[in-house]
Amino acid sequence: MTLLFVVILSTLLAGLGMTAGAAIACFKMRWINNEVQHGIVAFGGGALLSAVALVLVPEGMEHTTPFTACAFFILGGLCFMFLDIFLKKRNTPASQLAAMVSDFIPESIALGAAFATGSNGAFLLAGLIALQNIPEGFSAYRELNESPSFNTKKILIIFTLLAFLGPVAGASGYLWLSGSPVIIACIMLFASGGILYSIFQDLAPKVILKNHLAPPMGAVLGFVFGMLGFMLTAA
Repeated sequence: MTLLFVVILSTLLAGLGMTAGAAIACFKMRWINNEVQHGIVAFGGGALLSAVALVLVPEGMEHTTPFTACAFFILGGLCFMFLDIFLKKRNTPASQLAAMVSDFIPESIALGAAFATGSNGAFLLAGLIALQNIPEGFSAYRELNESPSFNTKKILIIFTLLAFLGPVAGASGYLWLSGSPVIIACIMLFASGGILYSIFQDLAPKVILKNHLAPPMGAVLGFVFGMLGFMLTAA
């Protein structure tokens, strides 16, 4: 088994976490009550925040100047804001989907580069990306399902097709970008700004549930999940 095939397989399986999250959301299981749903959304927000704070931004700042880092971070936030405005004008509820994909692509690129450089944490990173994609897929499904333009079958097909962006991004990082840390850093910082915008624009407001205090703990658990993965990877 060649290393490139490992990269393709790892990123594909990580991407299918989005489909798995959507599949969980589409089943009206009794245990998925309103409080649990809000907790899962909060967990996804916490996981995204940990990816920004512990992985994407630190890696991005390591290979860029302060001005470049701030510029790409702000640019990412602005692009997501304008994308959000565009989607709302077209009445297309896909902001969480955009956040999920923009997080998945740079992480897949970084994963491909990690395999190319022989990083010991590459397989662990692949697992963390997969687990992170599950709550993101859950939240994105619920958002899209509110629109009459998207039914369950269509959403699951879209998420499955999006999973194949992982191998494309991972192979790109493995073959062409492993020797260009500045380009990878700028991609990570751009995605970080967009993700942070999406967290406070879309995810955080949906966590609040009257007369229930548990859902916000999902954000804490999501961040701890990312923190543990970061520490294990660094070790």
